[in-house]
Amino acid sequence: MNNPAPIRTAKALAPPKGLHHTAYVTHDVEGTVKFYTEVLGMPLVSAVVDDAVPSTGDPWPYVHLFFEMGDGSTIAFFESVGLPKPSPVSHPAYNIFNHIALNVGSRAEVDRWIERFQALGVDYIGPTDHGIIYSVYFHDPNGIRLELTADIDLNWRDHTAEATSDIESWSKAKRRAIEMGDTGELIAWVKERRGQHKK
Repeated sequence: MNNPAPIRTAKALAPPKGLHHTAYVTHDVEGTVKFYTEVLGMPLVSAVVDDAVPSTGDPWPYVHLFFEMGDGSTIAFFESVGLPKPSPVSHPAYNIFNHIALNVGSRAEVDRWIERFQALGVDYIGPTDHGIIYSVYFHDPNGIRLELTADIDLNWRDHTAEATSDIESWSKAKRRAIEMGDTGELIAWVKERRGQHKK
């Protein structure tokens, strides 16, 4: 298996300042507005309409709506009449791994959201204590998996060298698993590394 080509060098810039918006397709704009404004309390702050996509010119008339979070970042949706429903995913892991995590500030606040979900009849999974964060999971009307979370370990972002080493080890174990057609060694490495994280 070939190593990826090196990224060409260019003048370094500051990383992005934060999330501006993340955008998804909806087939139910009314239900989406109701969920984000009434369940999550995120105000609808803007809606854009157009008969074509500005970045590509594709002739898909749409409404593009934005819901604001406490820090000013937004979650956005497009609804365009006539779009077919998305194809089913090839593996259920995609419906779990792909998600949006929203910071609510504290473990107690996560628990308060769980009480709210219970009162409103919103299905959820959790709470889940990950060791570094504490979370509850649920879905919006579009099937998007959402997470409300709070930091437990305030230093969890301070492990760049360890993370770099983990990625190198993972990549080596993954290549060997692919070559051998057996994930046994990869799983053994994951369990060993996970045990180290828990110490």
